[in-house]
Amino acid sequence: MIRRMSISDKDSFFKMSREFYSSGAALKSIPESNILRTFDTVISGSPYADAYIIEHDGRPAGYALLAITYSNEAGGIVVWIEEIYILSEFRGHGLGARLISFIEEECSDKAVKLRLEVEESNKGASRLYERLGFKYLDYIQMHKPLVAEE
Repeated sequence: MIRRMSISDKDSFFKMSREFYSSGAALKSIPESNILRTFDTVISGSPYADAYIIEHDGRPAGYALLAITYSNEAGGIVVWIEEIYILSEFRGHGLGARLISFIEEECSDKAVKLRLEVEESNKGASRLYERLGFKYLDYIQMHKPLVAEE
């Protein structure tokens, strides 16, 4: 089952997000306050963030965190799959592919593109994304923090 994240998912989201940031799927860990702020933003109904929980045998098995933006280049709304994480005990059951397909269906009538980032070392995720039709971009990403990073 795939469903929107709800207030009752706070503890499991927090646990899974911490695992995501210590798994090698992310460049670095983030402060726990960021995870809490993200959860609060999603639960508040922000038009810029959304999240889904995937369950397996009635237990939370993973999540997807989405960021919604507009792109002149793409000509419409772009949904960034900011994070997708499947707990290790549930990997190999097709849940990641199912979650991405669900997101694609949910967004197909309001967005023109899905985007995501993948760590170069995360070969399993890269193969999954390629199999699902994602293509590599030749962009170099840059950023400038507007608040002090912890």
